[in-house]
Amino acid sequence: MAMPTAEVAIAELQEFIDSRPDAREVRKALAVKLVYQGYKYGEIQTILDVSIGSITSWKKAYQEKGILGLRLNYKGRKSYLSDEQLLQVLSWLQTKEIWELGELEYKLAFEYDVIYESKRSYYDLFEAAGISWKKTTGLNPKADQEVVAGKKKQLETLLASNREEIEARKLRVLLIDECHLLWGDVNGYVWGRTDQEIAIEVVNERDKQTYYGAVDYLDGKLLLKAYNAGNSDNTIDYLRYLLESSPDQRLLLIWDGASYHRSHLVQNFLGEINQGLPPEKWKIHCIRFAPNCPSQNPIEDIWLQAKTWVRRFCALIPTFRHLKWMFEWFLRNTMFDFMSLQMYGAFSEIKY
Repeated sequence: MAMPTAEVAIAELQEFIDSRPDAREVRKALAVKLVYQGYKYGEIQTILDVSIGSITSWKKAYQEKGILGLRLNYKGRKSYLSDEQLLQVLSWLQTKEIWELGELEYKLAFEYDVIYESKRSYYDLFEAAGISWKKTTGLNPKADQEVVAGKKKQLETLLASNREEIEARKLRVLLIDECHLLWGDVNGYVWGRTDQEIAIEVVNERDKQTYYGAVDYLDGKLLLKAYNAGNSDNTIDYLRYLLESSPDQRLLLIWDGASYHRSHLVQNFLGEINQGLPPEKWKIHCIRFAPNCPSQNPIEDIWLQAKTWVRRFCALIPTFRHLKWMFEWFLRNTMFDFMSLQMYGAFSEIKY
């Protein structure tokens, strides 16, 4: 295959990045694109958190096969580790205290040519290494743990009593929260020279975008919509959006006690929607989490994952508009299936 010029390669790789939903393919293409843009391998290694060997192999694959060389191809890949490789991976997992799933996926894919179709296989490796999923968060001293435990039991009982309708998709359970993305959220940790400060240009750290999000308890799908703020009018608009996205389904919404969730405007809207219907037939039924304890809502983990992901690319995000695009891209192209999504009981969709 003829070697493309740098200009042609950069344009082709950018088009591929814009059109591919898989983050692993995007990472490969971005690494190769940075090579053609004149970045040193060591700089790319720092920016994307990949090995120099991976960068070399991706560039070679692109030069030999073009864009096809960067696409994921499960055919012919092994789906297991040898005993020796397993010991090596378990030993590697002891080298630090905090891990992300993507680190293990890349380790297996690019060093052992192993890709598992089910994330359960990766979870099993973490478990074998004595590693479990933990959420790092501040503890609100105002949270009453007895109230939190009581609310958890209440939700478990409520969902269990409606299992048949939930699994038949007649009743849709949505866990709702709002996230405020700030321009300053791009600041994270990178590897850099000890004697130099690493500065990221941020014109206004307080530039803000508000997102309303609802994660479907049954399948982990996230329903995302951007707003200028969290308030009663936007809450009502978002509830209408959820109704439109859930035809022929009743909604069980679980959220916190934010003032605009409890406002007269929202209560009046719910009254109009449910007017004349018995409680068991309400189109929207809202339940509040116990106060002062965000860990009750698994969607908090989703916001955290998205912000952590964009911080990895802090050196490549020139404007707040780009930050919002990357944040939304991650949320709309990631399937969330971590364990906390079953904290109120395990459910599975009935297939007909």
